[in-house]
Amino acid sequence: MTERKPPGMPFESWIDRQIREAAERGEFDNLPGAGKPIPGADRPYDENWWIKQKLEAEGLSFPLPPSLQLRKDAEEALREARGARTEAEARRIVEDINARIREAIRKGVDGPPVALVPFDVEEVIREWRGSAPGRR
Repeated sequence: MTERKPPGMPFESWIDRQIREAAERGEFDNLPGAGKPIPGADRPYDENWWIKQKLEAEGLSFPLPPSLQLRKDAEEALREARGARTEAEARRIVEDINARIREAIRKGVDGPPVALVPFDVEEVIREWRGSAPGRR
């Protein structure tokens, strides 16, 4: 693919021809992953996908700033509360994360601003009750 695009030929036509000719020569045969789904194609677009992929491939991790860790913990707590076995367990999970959120708002934490407000415990419990038959 060292030849240059001929003058006057649209780029798309030139590129399409290069791809077609390479396919005819068999240059795309037996590529790794052929016939398999593209990893992550079903996930929403993340502009930092390549950074995350590199960190994962290298087995590296890094701590999140406290404010971002709190956001992540709050999402996880909400998920756990919705899946709790008992109402008391769901309430405890929400009340624990609410205490951490209030503390972060009151004292402040490092990182981006804490863009959280405590969860409405009764609203979470209503969702919990409605998420599975027999919960009351």
